[in-house]
Amino acid sequence: MQYDSYRQQPPRYPTDQTYSYDAEYRGRQEYQPPPQEQLPVVQLPAYELPPEFVPRSERRFHPEYSTDLQNFRNRTIHLQRNKPADQLGFNVRGGAEHKCGIFISKVTPRTDAHKAGLQEGDQILFVNGESFLHIDQHEAVRILKKWVNVELIVKYFPYAYDKSFDKCKSNPASS
Repeated sequence: MQYDSYRQQPPRYPTDQTYSYDAEYRGRQEYQPPPQEQLPVVQLPAYELPPEFVPRSERRFHPEYSTDLQNFRNRTIHLQRNKPADQLGFNVRGGAEHKCGIFISKVTPRTDAHKAGLQEGDQILFVNGESFLHIDQHEAVRILKKWVNVELIVKYFPYAYDKSFDKCKSNPASS
């Protein structure tokens, strides 16, 4: 039946009555929330404040604001030692067990690694052609120790390095 808006109005229902949807009538089942013990526990990361605003006129000279992407490009570092037992001059942290890459955490001053430009916050991408992107820390150290001539492909990635530090700090078993 069609209604003309100016001639005949559809019947109105009293507003004090409530109408509910009968789920069984339509063949659907009503939603039952799972018991509390079955709900997964999700840990949200800590809230990070956005970086401090730097006016456009001051960005060029601000120490933490750089548009020079050259700093973030992949670099190749060649290191050589006399025997595999000698030190390379840097420490690493991170790894697949922390859900992050392998990062340089410390570079010893006045070593070949320091002179070659290796710095804290560099992510190791490849060592002598072997990928370090999804590798655990123990395997990374084993691979680094087995070579006398080491070719590292690294990139400076401070944001992920800081995140790896947070993950390592929150996981006391990794220390």
